[in-house]
Amino acid sequence: MFSERENSRKRLMELLDKPGNSHCADCSATAPEWASYTLGVFVCHSCSGLHRNIAHISKVKSLLLDPWTTAQLELMDSVGNHAAKATYEQTVPAFYFRPTHKDCALLREQWIRAKYERKEFMLGGRQESYSVGYREGFLWKRGKDNGQYLSRKFVLCEQEGVLKYFNKHDGREPKAIMSIATLNATFQPVKIGTAHGLQISYLKDENPRNLFVYHEDGKEMVDWFNAIRAARLSYLRVAFPGAPEADLLPKLTRDYVKQGFMEKTGPKHTEGFKKRWFCMDERRLMYFKDPLDAYARGQVFIGSQENGYDVLPGLPPGVHSSRWQYGITVATPDRTYLFACESEKERTGWIAAFHTFIGCPMLPQEYAVEARFKHQLDY
Repeated sequence: MFSERENSRKRLMELLDKPGNSHCADCSATAPEWASYTLGVFVCHSCSGLHRNIAHISKVKSLLLDPWTTAQLELMDSVGNHAAKATYEQTVPAFYFRPTHKDCALLREQWIRAKYERKEFMLGGRQESYSVGYREGFLWKRGKDNGQYLSRKFVLCEQEGVLKYFNKHDGREPKAIMSIATLNATFQPVKIGTAHGLQISYLKDENPRNLFVYHEDGKEMVDWFNAIRAARLSYLRVAFPGAPEADLLPKLTRDYVKQGFMEKTGPKHTEGFKKRWFCMDERRLMYFKDPLDAYARGQVFIGSQENGYDVLPGLPPGVHSSRWQYGITVATPDRTYLFACESEKERTGWIAAFHTFIGCPMLPQEYAVEARFKHQLDY
């Protein structure tokens, strides 16, 4: 029996060397140690747990710990990740978000369900409503002032180029109209406190405005997310005619480069440090009193080193934060900003985030953004 298990394990390790099998079939994590012996795909530990949610379709085993029959091994040999992708991912729309191991469980679960359970991307499969350019429905939206979640009607219209929401279910006048041109959506389950939490951001009078929404049905929430991405792709194709699609796809939605708490002091550097929630979104560093605030308390433009921007570890002599000791100095042409982090790990992460942009030349359109920042007052 021992020899038989060892032979099975050796065969499975050989199969992992076949093209496509060295990464998870669903999130591309390296060195998968699990497999679905009904679908014939190799998956990581995290995705194997999501496959258990569709046990009527996918049954999983450990490559190292579980016994394997000859028939199961033959199925794994005859299918494998490369062939499975060719079957289950034939018609994935360009805008559809393909999650990686770094993305939240909701996105990965709905990707797995879309492929294997609903068979959305097989030839002849039924494309969901995220593809039609129009979507309406009800989402739970967090109130700007009281933090209470209330049901609101949302309408996404690709033809009009807007996302709208209404305070009343039968209302005719929208409470807010968001241009698809500046729209962004990112799942923030930890920050919002629900696995289905989506943050929708847009520019209102050139200032970022955040909405926090969720839906009890995970599929509904992911469909909204992909509908926004579809509308964004249509907009970008018109805004940048002739641009390669590969250049447009990273612009459909984006996650923050980094976010978390730091402390900051005011322009005179003699004021006390105050704890704020920071979000780095492209070259825009925004800070909030609370992570779920609708509007930022202030913003800092992060330009390139050749334009007079720099970041250094530590604080100037004589300047200290009363609580957090891991300082950061960010120099801009107009002002020096001082921050403090709770740990060396956090400081290292923030400095790396700043260097992402300080070390990169500015694009022509970013100079216009920088000019607008110069006219804004900072607290």
